Amino acid sequence: MTMPDIAHRSLRRALAIALLPLAAIALPAAAADDNNKPDDQLVVGMSFQELNNPYFVTMQKALQDAIDKMGARLIVTDAHHNISKQVSDVEDMIQRGIDILLLNPTDTVGAQSAVVSAKNAGVPVVAVDAQAEGPISGFVGSKNFKAGYLSCQYLAKSLNGKGKVAILNGIPVTPILQRVKGCKKALGEAEGIQLVAEQNGHQERNAAMQATQNMITAHPDLDGLFSVNDGGTLGALVAVNSSGKDIKVASIDGIPEAIKKMQEPNSALVVDVAQHPGKMVVQALHLAVKKYRGEDSPKKIPVDVTVVTQDNADDFHWSY
Repeated sequence: MTMPDIAHRSLRRALAIALLPLAAIALPAAAADDNNKPDDQLVVGMSFQELNNPYFVTMQKALQDAIDKMGARLIVTDAHHNISKQVSDVEDMIQRGIDILLLNPTDTVGAQSAVVSAKNAGVPVVAVDAQAEGPISGFVGSKNFKAGYLSCQYLAKSLNGKGKVAILNGIPVTPILQRVKGCKKALGEAEGIQLVAEQNGHQERNAAMQATQNMITAHPDLDGLFSVNDGGTLGALVAVNSSGKDIKVASIDGIPEAIKKMQEPNSALVVDVAQHPGKMVVQALHLAVKKYRGEDSPKKIPVDVTVVTQDNADDFHWSY
């Protein structure tokens, strides 16, 4: 390297160092200006754990409708229950310039790195439906403990407070853990109920059907089954119906296909404690916009659930 090159390089370094204090002052001002963007200039990112489910399809539609009303732009990704893909999706959306991130994590713990990346980029994160670890700005989700409790309370009553019950579990995210916890509390309050089995159906039809078949084979005198979500329930119902046994099934979600199954004559599905995905995501969007603008807003917004039985299934439908 020649002497002129060295001198030129030294001068550039000195200028860069001298400008650092100015950059430190200018950046917050730019961020403040960005946070005053009108609604129709906002770019919102939404990372779903999956979109192969009517529950999340309804959530996406409700979000898109709300975004359209704002005049904003929406970027949607589907993690396919792969946390590595979800983290990569979030990092890509950050590079694409999102102002707000709505995150429906496929893994509560594993989503933390995505949350941290967004936080470091100055993007507020609101978790939707499932909690995420890390510096999130807010969380909007169902009262999952209550949903599990009400579902299994109804199941126990339908069994007249006695019998053998199994649990069809799911992926390790906070909502599922809370549902199972609520269910076990309700079952524990019925002295004649025995919890005899618990298997993971991964919230998918085929896996849930196989897990249910295994539990029925191991416990041929099974009386009841609690499934943590309707995706698993639809598979479980196939196994229950094929067994020819009188096994009552309780579920959570309220997707249209499950509600229709409940309305069939002699349906095994006796209760489905419904969530409200459309309402949930719209509230999450509104919360995220407030967090983005630095407005006073709650950290958590719980969304209530609705008990749907064979008596009121005809009148139930999702709304937002």
